[in-house]
Amino acid sequence: MKIIQDSQLLETILYKYRFENMFDRIENIPFRLQQYEPGEIILHEGSDMESLLFLVEGKLKVTSSVETGKSLLLRFSYPLSVIGDIELIRGVPVQSQIEAVGECLLVGLSFQYIRRHEIDNPKLLHTLLDHLSYKLQTCTTASRVNLLASVENRFASYLVSTLSNDNNFGAELKTANIEEISNLLGTTHRHLNRVIHSLSQRKIIERNKDSIRILNWTMLKGLSNGIRYE
Repeated sequence: MKIIQDSQLLETILYKYRFENMFDRIENIPFRLQQYEPGEIILHEGSDMESLLFLVEGKLKVTSSVETGKSLLLRFSYPLSVIGDIELIRGVPVQSQIEAVGECLLVGLSFQYIRRHEIDNPKLLHTLLDHLSYKLQTCTTASRVNLLASVENRFASYLVSTLSNDNNFGAELKTANIEEISNLLGTTHRHLNRVIHSLSQRKIIERNKDSIRILNWTMLKGLSNGIRYE
């Protein structure tokens, strides 16, 4: 993590995302800009959390561990996402692992400050309620997908969720670690390789040595059944 000391950039971000709708007199609040590199773990599941975080640039991957020691994919998060709402309200350790997919910029505000000055702020509480209800919805969807959908459906949903915010034309997914992707989807790498082979034969995707390229977005989205990890 890198702390960005740029008051003008911070002011621009707060204005862009209308933080005044959550806080009064935002110029007096000790917000902090935090930058993370691709692949950097922002929060480890089970650790203590000290700040409420707002994602303002980049994309996050949210996973949850299971008894086998592996992780299941819950969702990808985009701006403006809130991280730490459950931990703030319930006073519990971090509930999910949060990883930066690309370079990410977040605005942080310490729990200590919030509990002293903002915990009864109805505008902030309304925002937290909105994000909590969305997380409940996405977690319910993820549970249904992981339990009921086929691996082909899950992988199609993963590809669409991962690449849909990029330029769709020629979009590629790096496949340096198929086993990691298979773990996130709750399957084995052998089964996932069979699915990838099947999709390749049907000209929906093209697998190269270290990447997968989307050839037919329409068919891929059809296989995803409208389900997104986001």
